[in-house]
Amino acid sequence: MNSLSEVWLADLGQFDYGPAYALQRHLATERDEERLPDLLLLVEHPPVITLGRRGNRSDIYASESELSARGINVFETNRGGLVTYHGPGQIVGYPIVRLRAFASDAPTYVWRLEETISRTLAEFGVTAHRDLGNRGVFVDNGKIAAIGVAVTHGVTMHGFALNVCPHLAHFGLINPCGIGDLGVTSMSEHVRAEISMDSVKNSLVGHFGNVFNRPIRPAPAAFWELLSAWGVTDPTNAAKIRPVYS
Repeated sequence: MNSLSEVWLADLGQFDYGPAYALQRHLATERDEERLPDLLLLVEHPPVITLGRRGNRSDIYASESELSARGINVFETNRGGLVTYHGPGQIVGYPIVRLRAFASDAPTYVWRLEETISRTLAEFGVTAHRDLGNRGVFVDNGKIAAIGVAVTHGVTMHGFALNVCPHLAHFGLINPCGIGDLGVTSMSEHVRAEISMDSVKNSLVGHFGNVFNRPIRPAPAAFWELLSAWGVTDPTNAAKIRPVYS
């Protein structure tokens, strides 16, 4: 593959969580063994609840039958943090990168992800801030972006989820990231003009490159051919990771 100094961008579009998680693990192995450069995956998941390593199912308020009726799966993952929700209208970013090339340590890496999102929000007129007791990005009426990562053999997985225009009522099914009464919000709650998902993605990618001081270019055809050969991008291949329920 090409130079490891650049980051390959792959926008996967609408993508089920199970296959996306399997894909991340495949790519993290490839990155660890230096067969791929650093990657930034962008995805929009169907409604799903995920539990981090410190997650507790008591933070999921809905019953299994209620979640099934809504078509919402629950997955246990290896990321840090507690419980969170992903769904349409939310941009999820999965950097699969060599940590030491991006930050001196994991807390600094997370800080820079927060900075990337804060700069993106500022571009759309949304003033964001950090909360000393919670990771992620906040605005005056709640959390607008969640961050949770995992690092294995020095390679990162998982990443960030920015609420552009999701169905906020779904967050009421959980105690999101353990923040309780702090609440959850979205860009659409703060920006009066219509927001294009593509415009937010473009802003995120630009600020990601600036914050981490790395050139970013679209993943080449060879990358997509590799995914096709793996079959991971095929939704029928989702059996690699099965959901669990509370």
